[in-house]
Amino acid sequence: MRMRRKKHGSERIAACASILIPLPEALLENPGSYFPTERPLHLEIGCGKGGFACGMSAKYPDVNFIAMERVADVACLALEKAMACADDRPDNLRFLIGDARGLTEMFPPKTFDCIYLNFSDPWPKSGYYKRRLTYRTFLEQYRILLKDGGCLRFKTDNTMLFEFSLEEFEAAGLTVEWKTDDLHNSPYAEGNVMTEYESNFTAQGMPIHAALVRF
Repeated sequence: MRMRRKKHGSERIAACASILIPLPEALLENPGSYFPTERPLHLEIGCGKGGFACGMSAKYPDVNFIAMERVADVACLALEKAMACADDRPDNLRFLIGDARGLTEMFPPKTFDCIYLNFSDPWPKSGYYKRRLTYRTFLEQYRILLKDGGCLRFKTDNTMLFEFSLEEFEAAGLTVEWKTDDLHNSPYAEGNVMTEYESNFTAQGMPIHAALVRF
């Protein structure tokens, strides 16, 4: 369902400029320069309303996080959430409004230690499978952007997308270090930070699929 356009969205986004990486200025040799302290750098693709990004940045103060969202009206909510909780976390979170199809044009190779895909659009129509963020062309982008030994952390409620993704990981020659069809009742739940979607699904008793993939 399409989100209703936010009133004064542009002005609201501009008010959060201190934590927003503007395009095309994102094309930097050192994305870590957006942060006051250089730390390992992680990327969330499709950050939604920002709950996961805010939670991770507070939980892991020794990591810098870039949260990316394609839809400006959704990013507006994430930015405002991050600004509201700025006093409760270190200055280690930045946002970027952009499309994942252009990732390798935004960042140099071997930039990130970890990439997160949380509850990405499953694009269920068969003709749209190339739009899935775990399709092989996206995986090749992640391979370029991740440092040697970097990882992809993937969570979804969608069984079809999970099975498709596992097939794509195998086809790309990636190592699945672990996978589970019920994250919250698995040994891998320790330290998990939930997204807004995840909280809703869990409250309904829906299992969460997850995997850690090593590049």
